[in-house]
Amino acid sequence: MAQLIDGKALSKKIQLQIKQEVARLKFKPGLAVVLVGEDPASQVYVNSKEKACQAVGFYSQKIVLDKNITQEKLLTVIKKLNKDPKIHGILVQLPLPKHLNEKIVIDNINPEKDVDVFHPYNVGELLLMKYLPKLDELLAPCTPKGIMRMIQEYKIDVAGKKVVVIGRSNLVGKPIALMLLASNATVEICHSRTHDLEKTCAQADIIIAAIGQANFVNKSMVKKGTVVIDVGINRTKEGLVGDVNFKEVENIASYITPVPGGVGPMTIASLLENTLLLAKKHQ
Repeated sequence: MAQLIDGKALSKKIQLQIKQEVARLKFKPGLAVVLVGEDPASQVYVNSKEKACQAVGFYSQKIVLDKNITQEKLLTVIKKLNKDPKIHGILVQLPLPKHLNEKIVIDNINPEKDVDVFHPYNVGELLLMKYLPKLDELLAPCTPKGIMRMIQEYKIDVAGKKVVVIGRSNLVGKPIALMLLASNATVEICHSRTHDLEKTCAQADIIIAAIGQANFVNKSMVKKGTVVIDVGINRTKEGLVGDVNFKEVENIASYITPVPGGVGPMTIASLLENTLLLAKKHQ
């Protein structure tokens, strides 16, 4: 039976540390979250981020914009936040409505306030990273940063290990591969067009599943003792499930993350950590 990687408990531990540090500061770290439209899932995410900010003592600003807002007006909002001294981190909730260009929006966020780490400048810094620094000193995309924190917390050695990342998104797949490479892992990125994916996964010491398909990773893809990190959140009739068939894999893996309660809470903790890091750099 695999040991459960408890992201919820670790997230609470990190948030308590952040709250204690904020209490010692002479200013409040500020995070602005911009939500375009009224997508229910996005609203849930934004509200959870707002509550987390308040819980650790951050200044929080939620800006809700009409779904039909023009590109020009949205950029005006972002440029205003770029100049606001109370705001140290800017997060634009994705996805945006189809008439808006996400790349242009991201490119207009000041890299020094890019809390999601999507701006090309910050992505470039991540690409050039030769070794992984202390995670509380690293500005990195929130979900991959949360995954690395869980790996470190549970003392899972990745050096020299074969890691298979399923998914090549800019949000998770590519940045987690870079962070693992900087930790001396041997990384293979797979995706929907990878030939013989089952065989590739079956050779992995660590699998990170971020493909967005419910129960995609099954027991035939996991060898005995593999560490399995499930990034997926899929809504089904049975409730929330990950990209990993938990019931099939939990008796084979050495460590496994649950859904919910695994990677999700760590994404929020990393967002807070990034905001604090940017605020301290600004000061």
